[in-house]
Amino acid sequence: MDSIYLFSIDLEDVRFQIKDGRRYRERVPDNTRRYLEWLRARNFKCTFFAAGDVAEAYPSLIEEILEEGHEIGCHTSRHIPLDRQTQDEFKKDLEANITALRKAGVQKIRGFRAPIYSLTAATAWAYRVLKELEFAYSSSVLPAKNPFYGWPEFGPRPKNVEGVWEIPITVARFGPLVIPPAGGVYFRVLPKFLVLREAKKFVGSGRPLVGYCHPYDIDTEQERFMNPDIGDNRFYNYLMYYNRKGVFKRLDAVIGKGFTVLPYCEYVKMLEA
Repeated sequence: MDSIYLFSIDLEDVRFQIKDGRRYRERVPDNTRRYLEWLRARNFKCTFFAAGDVAEAYPSLIEEILEEGHEIGCHTSRHIPLDRQTQDEFKKDLEANITALRKAGVQKIRGFRAPIYSLTAATAWAYRVLKELEFAYSSSVLPAKNPFYGWPEFGPRPKNVEGVWEIPITVARFGPLVIPPAGGVYFRVLPKFLVLREAKKFVGSGRPLVGYCHPYDIDTEQERFMNPDIGDNRFYNYLMYYNRKGVFKRLDAVIGKGFTVLPYCEYVKMLEA
């Protein structure tokens, strides 16, 4: 079997996270279908971590994802980072996320991703909630220092925390920086040869390459606005739009190194075997 690429989609609509955001054009369904087309053409299945408000707004899109055989996990109800919630608030938020997904037709929910990889040592109480709500795994940790959220002490490998498997995002060192080469804005901004160099290290290693994208990461037609959760930083906002046209070519280049995309639930079965 080829090496494993845990490519996933954080299915969120950034318009819902900014004031008067719905005045901007709806983009999530069309962009999601572009990912579905790419996956279908390569006979891959992956995991979509869907926010509850997206499931409420686009239930037919959730149905399409399911019909194509992909896994759907939780991404909180309103994309609120964990450190902005109490444990009880997080549980209620997650229950609302589950309810919205079930109404859209999702029967089995095993996985969770925290917004902005906001599961850190300070919010590790989240694992108790995840276990209580019968989640099998999470992919919510960035195991490095980061301007937003990071848990460098966690380490790079999957581990079981209070009965829940945590599968951290892959990180790599570039000079003084330790960042996710296969994830979101980092995947778009890093020089392509560096992304491929790091991906190649996982070929035949027995470790999965863990990465993610959002609907907006491929959207070259999205209107310009200040994105949420970046502290109104103009430079970070510039990066949010950088090189969106190159994502699919980069994904194909990574796959070409010898990777097969799998849903997280299939990889977790391997961990539990």
